[in-house]
Amino acid sequence: MNKMLKSGEIAPPATDAARPSREEAEKAVRTLILWAGDDPAREGLLGTPDRVVRSYEEFFGGYGEDPREMLQRTFEEVEGYDEVVMLRDIRLVSHCEHHMVPIIGKVHIGYLPDKRVVGISKLARVVDAYAKRLQIQEKLTAQIANTLQDVLQPRGVAVVIEAAHQCMTTRGVQKSDVAMVTSRMLGAFRDNGETRREFLTMIGHKSV
Repeated sequence: MNKMLKSGEIAPPATDAARPSREEAEKAVRTLILWAGDDPAREGLLGTPDRVVRSYEEFFGGYGEDPREMLQRTFEEVEGYDEVVMLRDIRLVSHCEHHMVPIIGKVHIGYLPDKRVVGISKLARVVDAYAKRLQIQEKLTAQIANTLQDVLQPRGVAVVIEAAHQCMTTRGVQKSDVAMVTSRMLGAFRDNGETRREFLTMIGHKSV
């Protein structure tokens, strides 16, 4: 039986015995093409299995990344700066774990440093490391926030994600122009209404 992972934990890499080979992955794509009703041997589809597998290596590259390691290098020479640090409108591309179709949107991150800060590019890299896995938006939001809180130990962390789910816009109810909004507030952002409102105002939200 698989062990349940805590929020923010890294899934262990598949063992050589458990992980299919590249050839097996390409064969699986050919099977899906056949199942869909087409011929994987026709000219236009001959290279599709290879392209799909290479795409999956990019889409799901987050399984090979450690978001906590990305945050290890911090800076303490901040001249006493203790206000909100925010990175807004981080592009999000993930995949729904229920239908394996894209989740596309943006992430807003804010934190209140306690003596040390991290390079802003690392915040975007943490987003990608978790996004490039099979996900649901609620879990993704919590993973980003919990990791920042655990590793940086700031006075508070706020994460808001706005995203469109193609499992809803291109299939099923097929409702376009719908965005799902999730948030995770920790520390001062949860306990202090003024701090939370400041963050939400900075990202253009009245409330979450």
